[in-house]
Amino acid sequence: MDGRGLVRSVRVVGGGRGARALRAAWRRQRADAAGLPRQRGERARTPGEAAGAEAGPGGGRVCFARSALEVRVTAGGAVFLGWDGAEPEPSYALAGACPEADPRARLEPDKDGGWRVVSERMLVTVSRRGAVEVRTPGGALLRRDRPPRWWESDEAAAGGPRWMQRSELPADARFFGLGGRSAGPRLPEGAYRLWNGGADARGRGAVPVPVAMPVLVSVADAGTLLVFHDNSWDGWVTVREGVEGRGSGHDRPARCEVRMSGGPMRYWVVAGAPSRVLHGWAALTGAPAVPPRWALGHQHVHQGRAGESELRQLADGHRAHGLPLSAVALDSGAGWGGRAAGTGRAAGAVPSAGTAPSSGSSGADRSGDADGAAGRSQAAARLRAAGVELVSVVRPGVVAEPGCPVFDSGTAADVFVRDAAGRTVLGGARRGDAAFPDFTDRRARKWWGALFAERVEQGFTAVWHTGDEPTSLCAFGETTLPRSARHALEGRGGDHREGHNLYALAMAKAGCAGMRELRPQERPFVLAGSGWAGIQRYGGIATAAPEAGWEGLRTTLSLVLGLGLCGVPFAGPDVAATARRPSPELYLRRLQLAAYLPLLRTRTAGRAAGASWEAAAPWGVGEELLGHVRAALAERERLLPYLMTLAQLAHRTGTPYVRPVWWQHPRDRALRDCVDAFLLGDALLVAPVLEAGARSRAVRLPPGRWYDTRTGRCHRGAATVRLPTPLAGLPVLARAGSAIPVRGAGGRTELEVWPPVPGRTGGGLLIPDPGAGGARPAAERFTVRGGRGGAVLVEGEDGAAVEYAVRVGRPHGPSAG
Repeated sequence: MDGRGLVRSVRVVGGGRGARALRAAWRRQRADAAGLPRQRGERARTPGEAAGAEAGPGGGRVCFARSALEVRVTAGGAVFLGWDGAEPEPSYALAGACPEADPRARLEPDKDGGWRVVSERMLVTVSRRGAVEVRTPGGALLRRDRPPRWWESDEAAAGGPRWMQRSELPADARFFGLGGRSAGPRLPEGAYRLWNGGADARGRGAVPVPVAMPVLVSVADAGTLLVFHDNSWDGWVTVREGVEGRGSGHDRPARCEVRMSGGPMRYWVVAGAPSRVLHGWAALTGAPAVPPRWALGHQHVHQGRAGESELRQLADGHRAHGLPLSAVALDSGAGWGGRAAGTGRAAGAVPSAGTAPSSGSSGADRSGDADGAAGRSQAAARLRAAGVELVSVVRPGVVAEPGCPVFDSGTAADVFVRDAAGRTVLGGARRGDAAFPDFTDRRARKWWGALFAERVEQGFTAVWHTGDEPTSLCAFGETTLPRSARHALEGRGGDHREGHNLYALAMAKAGCAGMRELRPQERPFVLAGSGWAGIQRYGGIATAAPEAGWEGLRTTLSLVLGLGLCGVPFAGPDVAATARRPSPELYLRRLQLAAYLPLLRTRTAGRAAGASWEAAAPWGVGEELLGHVRAALAERERLLPYLMTLAQLAHRTGTPYVRPVWWQHPRDRALRDCVDAFLLGDALLVAPVLEAGARSRAVRLPPGRWYDTRTGRCHRGAATVRLPTPLAGLPVLARAGSAIPVRGAGGRTELEVWPPVPGRTGGGLLIPDPGAGGARPAAERFTVRGGRGGAVLVEGEDGAAVEYAVRVGRPHGPSAG
């Protein structure tokens, strides 16, 4: 880093934290100087000419003068490509063993000295110089990878040389994915960093990226393609949109460039319709976990002392104002049963297993309750009896002080991350130095999972991981562990250059296994703040709070849609409020948007001096807007059966709850460019309000008929219509012919049916809540038909009678938009 870069990276940290942050930053810099190999002269390498090929299962191996390429088609249709001997395993992304090869796929000679592999869903050709083309079975080009390039030195570096791959795509291709990106959901031209907690190079991307996945989805007229580079090292992806020839017949293709600082050059490709692509991706990386029913309701993050009286006041306040509440996440800023070791935000370390709650308890515990954890356990029991669960905030940092039960236990078990010299790596924290467990070690995961016993005894149902990038307080440079820090990586060994992006994924695995062992009667669910490919197997992502202004609404939508297209369907940011509330309208619009996202959480944060926490509670918007807040949360409760159906559909097929509007019509170019609306399942289209004072907005409709659920007016797509956007709610449109399971009077499930287009049929799906266990309930399918005189008929499978009450949405006159 040069002098200018050092100045740009300095952070202002005051008080005692400033000294600790400086010490942690210099310590990290010294560790990297001693533990990382020095940069030496490098020379570039390309594959060279093809020298032959060897057939193998599902494809084979093409040998070049200076490299080799493995091509393997799996039984599910996904194709693996690995250069320089890279194999699919070991991999943290794959859900178990590598899928079996498709015995029907064969490697055979192609024209001009190249080779090809023909499969049911893709045609893969390899030129004699190493260019790789992925085409549809009909021959339409989806992607062309130029011969890769490596930069290597005389000495073999750990993790291999850095490399680059450049690709060309159809001129009409649009890019999506790469984890949660604030610039999305359609990724504009620019460079995107593959480093959790890092920032993109673009000016708009200065906001840290909580989840950076090398999963790029391209959508073109030729088809949809997902490309996953199974490499957790730091890197960059640069995308450039193409230009179609305007009468000249010449197109400028879209371009993509991937640069990685090390690690294997291996990647997977999945092609087909969007639903088929996400199904194939889930088959590779694991089915998304089904959240418990309470996790789909309204949750609240409480930042306070979390005493028994305060928790009771919080629940009573929601009840008194008619606001539903399903869970409370406690972010008190201190750990229970052990001193806190928070790193970037409020602190909170996991307590030691079996330790008395008073041993080493923090000041927050002593001042919050007279009876400490015992009172909290009583409060948890009362809340759960009222249908409110408790979620524990957990951070990976453990205060590094002898005498701290957790630190002593971890030191004895040898589970903390160490440096190249074998010393425990210490990161900066708010209340002292912190040690970090190495979650890529099976022993560390088992030790960590056992620590949740005390939290379970206190009545906590689930855990929420924060600071799991991992975050370390530093005055300058990157706010993470030294890149030279050593990780077990399941016994093969490596350093933080490879382990950084995997840390949150491995931590979620540890937390999920621990909760499953401690509460075997209920399915576990972990919320993570960061992650990598495969994080959906353990739960979901609570994304970082978006920007404070109205631009944060677009960021919210971008993060959730981007993560859904990367296989993480359960996600959402917090709807934060402060006691000052600069814009009650902005808070209301954020809440109305969140009511239709998979994760709905409100938060009290940033109290004004002398103000009570109630001033920043959801009912603090004032009487004028409180009714609209109540209506938004009531709508969320009404849609719970539909959300549970979408959750189980995601588990079975990989299809996200929240989908881009082009989901069923990827060839519609106007829909591909639509970034301000989304589909909730197949039945609902939601158009959030993204501007202050807006009382109407334009909405692009997919083909078909759509009913405004507020007015009942029918609109024909594909078209752009202008709809009113009063403070009372967002424009939400229902697809004609849909049957939507909703919660009716008395909590019973009903079907809300919207009339189909005359002469056509519609349908719906209901998958009930499986309960606490892991049962797989049967799906109930419904058929909707139009009858005489405008009547609507709803039937079950094989014409069976429907056992649910049916409510028909009444359309008004059709509008052509």
